[in-house]
Amino acid sequence: MSKQSQLNQLNTKMSACSLCALRPGCTRVVPGAGDTNAKIMFIGEAPGKKEDETGLPFVGAAGKFLDEMLGAIKLKREDIYIANVCKCRPPSNRDPSPEEVKLCWPWLLQQIQIIEPKLIVTLGRHSMERFLPGQKISEMHGHAMRHEIEGLGLQVFYTLYHPAAALYNGGMRETLLKDFKRIPKILEKIKEEK
Repeated sequence: MSKQSQLNQLNTKMSACSLCALRPGCTRVVPGAGDTNAKIMFIGEAPGKKEDETGLPFVGAAGKFLDEMLGAIKLKREDIYIANVCKCRPPSNRDPSPEEVKLCWPWLLQQIQIIEPKLIVTLGRHSMERFLPGQKISEMHGHAMRHEIEGLGLQVFYTLYHPAAALYNGGMRETLLKDFKRIPKILEKIKEEK
């Protein structure tokens, strides 16, 4: 079965999920989007209002900035896969609870297993915390590291601030762009190590 078929089946199951309290309050489940053979998988925290309306990840203002950063390294959305730790929008865009993240984890784990990215880029502290618990994003942003994850094995992670941070703090924009521009070098290094 192709990766796309596997993801389509998974997305159908995700859409029927009602394990946590988020599902009844959101318009739709936002599974993820992009290239099923992507070398890079970007993972944010949870859908916002626009994502909840469209069913697509990162389509609001933060998504526009993400597109701009992708363009800076000569990539488009079609070249990557993007998803969130939680698949349903938390009320009023609040942070997802640890319980909600835990209940959504099997969906994200299966997405990663199907796509098999060479590099996982975490966007924001909630995404980072899921994979690299107990770290501070102020210390981890712009750093790549290998980390063992049950069900995934040894995986390369690269931590970035969430693109929304640049919308609220103009100084963060340059930091994000600088960190983002290191992605091609990290991918090249991964390729060399294989």
